[in-house]
Amino acid sequence: MKKNEVQMGVLYAGFSYFIWGLLPIYWKFLHHVSADEILANRIFWSFFFMVGVLLVTRKWGEFIQTLKNFRSNKKQLYALVIASLLISCNWFIYIWAVNSDQLIEASLGYYINPLVSVLLGMIVFREKLSPAQYFSFSLAIIGVLILTISYGRFPWISFILALSFGLYGLSKKMIKVDSAIGLTLETLVVMPISLIYIAILFIKGTQSFLTVSVGTDLLLIGAGAATAIPLLYFAKGAQKIPMSTLGFLQFIAPTLTLILGIFIYHEPFSKVHFISFLFIWSAITLFSLSKTKIFSSFDLKRKKGKSLGA
Repeated sequence: MKKNEVQMGVLYAGFSYFIWGLLPIYWKFLHHVSADEILANRIFWSFFFMVGVLLVTRKWGEFIQTLKNFRSNKKQLYALVIASLLISCNWFIYIWAVNSDQLIEASLGYYINPLVSVLLGMIVFREKLSPAQYFSFSLAIIGVLILTISYGRFPWISFILALSFGLYGLSKKMIKVDSAIGLTLETLVVMPISLIYIAILFIKGTQSFLTVSVGTDLLLIGAGAATAIPLLYFAKGAQKIPMSTLGFLQFIAPTLTLILGIFIYHEPFSKVHFISFLFIWSAITLFSLSKTKIFSSFDLKRKKGKSLGA
């Protein structure tokens, strides 16, 4: 892979995570709107934003052909439906957490997510881990346990965010389509549900759209672009850079979210939180380093030593 392509990949992926990290600010501007109405508008306007992207990039014909192909490929169709439901669940919990002043617990979920993805890889694809990676899992579990005990309850927001996004990534592996087309398909699956929900709100007269202010209307419409743009840049970046590099970049978003929660929105961050996050950060660092050439060469030497000893 060319050096320029890798550099562009880092910029694309880094930009997507930067947007995701600052996106809570956007949702905070909509704190007066319920999480379910925000989600419905987010899905609805994301779909139409993506239709516009397909038309501009001249991929509409490919999109229609992909839809036709699902008739003979039920496995991919089921994977698409599951992916759509999982990402919708993830979006809802995240919006609700942000507007319920639980940014710190939300950021923890995205710190844990890479480890959940690896665990799913072990279970589903029988992927093997190195001793360093197993140790990183142990550190992460200790961190979550400390936080759980300090809360007096299980951090279910973190758990659902990490698990839903991990399973989303797993289902996406089964859908072999262009990133823009894939995102359009995902929003298409749940768009009718969101449309029905918005219609019900209008019938009841309890909707915020077209009743509160022009600013609220623009923010709800803009949620479509705010959702689609980072996902598109992420897909472009992920294709150009190694997984180890992507792994390091992945922690830009939760770190920014954590900083927002502590310093901008003044959410409580105790010593127990710090100790718990310290274990999580250590696990992430060790796991990310375990994918680099240094650890790979070390494991290779260790295996050679064992074979010579045998």
